[in-house]
Amino acid sequence: MPFVVSPEETVEGMLELAGVSRADTVYDLGSGDGRIPITAAKQYSARGVGIEIKPDLVQRARKRAKLAGVQDLVEFRRQDLFKANFSDATVVTMYLFPEVNLKLRPMLFEQLAPGTRVVSHSFDMDGWAPDSTANVDGDVLYLWTIPEETPDHLQE
Repeated sequence: MPFVVSPEETVEGMLELAGVSRADTVYDLGSGDGRIPITAAKQYSARGVGIEIKPDLVQRARKRAKLAGVQDLVEFRRQDLFKANFSDATVVTMYLFPEVNLKLRPMLFEQLAPGTRVVSHSFDMDGWAPDSTANVDGDVLYLWTIPEETPDHLQE
């Protein structure tokens, strides 16, 4: 996956769509420079965790968190998101290609508790209808909530 920056307005829209609060733990899968976890910590005092495979981006995110004064609320892990454990998340955000979203979908159902919110920037989950969508400066955002039971048509 290439690193593509999400505009600040889009980041704020994603967190708002998910209804992030101080009680949340926000995981950003493919966190790049860390702007989503950092913004969640700065604006909502939420705990943030970024999962990113590229070491230079992990270092950049850690520096940005320190500069923002939220290094005690955020953590950045250099890790393959397909090997990550994000089961303690209450919100998961992502800006990944559609085929990556689909590959991640079974992991989301397996790891996340019912009621966990999932927000995707620009790409849907093909067959998993979103609970709601939003449009921020031309960027479509999708929100899903992990159900009590995985619908049959979504089981892989």
